Amino acid sequence: MQKREIVLDTETTGLDPKTDRIIEIGCVELLDGIPTGREYHQYINPQRSVNRLAARSVHGISDATLADKPVFAQVADAFLAFIGDTPLVIHNAQFDLGMLNAELRGCGRPLLDRSRAICTLTMAREKRPGCPASLDALCSHYKVCSDRNLHGALTDAKILAEVYIHLTGG
Repeated sequence: MQKREIVLDTETTGLDPKTDRIIEIGCVELLDGIPTGREYHQYINPQRSVNRLAARSVHGISDATLADKPVFAQVADAFLAFIGDTPLVIHNAQFDLGMLNAELRGCGRPLLDRSRAICTLTMAREKRPGCPASLDALCSHYKVCSDRNLHGALTDAKILAEVYIHLTGG
């Protein structure tokens, strides 16, 4: 049987799951460590303002971009169906799972168990102690092409999939 994993990234209005919201989710499916081409991507209306500094320098996503997008509750079931009960590969899993679980709790959906997360930040720190472990640093180390100027959930999930393959010896 093939091993299925989902590489996942989010973009948010800020860093606090108590007050901030998810504005973008990107997922890439792996089977036996190889991207299948199946992806999940969704922009989300956070029903609040996006942090202007983050919008300008991190992800480039503005309030205007998100105004006509669905709210999280409208996409939660499709997101959960895509990821199923598959292990989730996430760079800084604690952050993304905290944000996702806050959103899921808010719309009465089941929470994601932290035990299913494979944290590539932790993997990188264990594999390369004392070395920078940001996604950009790992791209540079593993020579993964990353010419992005801004973060994007789907773009970052695709990049992370390549980095994860390197981290796991692929």
